[in-house]
Amino acid sequence: MTSLTDRKNAAISRGVGMTTQIYADRAENAEIWDKDGNRYIDFAAGIAVVNTGHRHPRVIEAVKAQLDRFTHTCHQVVPYENYVALAERLNAAVPGDWPKKTAFYTTGAEAVENAIKIARHYTGRAGIVAFAGGFHGRTFMGMSLTGKVQPYKAGFGPMMNDVWHLPFPNDLHGVSQDEALASLDRLFKADIDPSRVAAIIVEPVQGEGGFYEAPSGFMQRLREICDQYSILLIADEVQTGFARTGRLFAMEHHGVAADITTMAKGLGGGLPISAVTGRVEVMDSPAPGGLGGTYAGNPLAVAAAHAVLDVIEDEALCDRATRLGQRLKQRLAGLRDDVPEIVDIRGPGFMNAVEFNVAGSDKPNPEMANRVREEALSRNLILLTCGVYGNVIRFLAPLTIPDGVFDEALDLLEVSIRAARA
Repeated sequence: MTSLTDRKNAAISRGVGMTTQIYADRAENAEIWDKDGNRYIDFAAGIAVVNTGHRHPRVIEAVKAQLDRFTHTCHQVVPYENYVALAERLNAAVPGDWPKKTAFYTTGAEAVENAIKIARHYTGRAGIVAFAGGFHGRTFMGMSLTGKVQPYKAGFGPMMNDVWHLPFPNDLHGVSQDEALASLDRLFKADIDPSRVAAIIVEPVQGEGGFYEAPSGFMQRLREICDQYSILLIADEVQTGFARTGRLFAMEHHGVAADITTMAKGLGGGLPISAVTGRVEVMDSPAPGGLGGTYAGNPLAVAAAHAVLDVIEDEALCDRATRLGQRLKQRLAGLRDDVPEIVDIRGPGFMNAVEFNVAGSDKPNPEMANRVREEALSRNLILLTCGVYGNVIRFLAPLTIPDGVFDEALDLLEVSIRAARA
């Protein structure tokens, strides 16, 4: 009999990578069962998508109710009220004490693409500044903004022009906040006049890049520089958004707001939806028809998003994210004496990571990170790696994970880390 893996290899492009060979049959909250009935604890959450858990009853109820009314009209042809209401909610929730407007899309990359379109249209400028280690999607503009070559850019030819990368502040890897800011100053002196820069795009916590959190002073200084040169600040909150960091949005940790915010992943609770929210004058710059998409703001996904926002508030998931993250980091800290490869434990809320180096050195240890992932998978715990060097394990379990399942996962994680050293 041909295995599912053989069928996948014969039918699906090799470029679609897969972290596991688990084929999901059903899922509930933080657990997944495969086609053979094996149970797994999910510490990936579809890469921070199901922050409210797989199949949260309120999300399912909202989608079913919408399914009984209509599934698609294209908002640009026949609009619908729940799209308008969700825009109103995001306009009120996204950081920034100024009037805002929102447009919906389908994926995070699509939200980033449109944020860049809007910024260029509003400013009449072309230049975009991004950061090494950042991840903004796999479209051509997304690739161009992304500060990681392998596997995202390699072999795909020239990137989009007028995109400039700077080092991201990372004390662990020798890049201070002052050095990152000095690099921006050098860029303005050597390569591009700031009057030609439309926007600076930054993840408040780098996702794929390794879960490095931007220092508050750095974010505040970026805001000042953008104001000085009439540059728009874009916060890519695709992975950080919707309670993951202990706040609804990660920018709330820094006391400054972006002109444009991109969102996706956790907004839809498992259904594809993304959004761009920004200052009214910025968002209204493109003419009618300049923004949109056939499936943008699909009614089912919009209904799910309303339920997600309700669950986050009613179940106090921002506070729960902070508590879960504290417990995880404490457990990892307790291993440091026995696991000298652990060089850092970090992350706000429940957007946490552990980084491994070769013991007693500053050399990244991706082999150790991968062994931990494999050991965990052999014990039915799903983990993800990340980082420019591939030496980071990131933790993205649903914020609704039951305490008993969370305790079980922490035990499996500790055993897996210890086994990876053997």
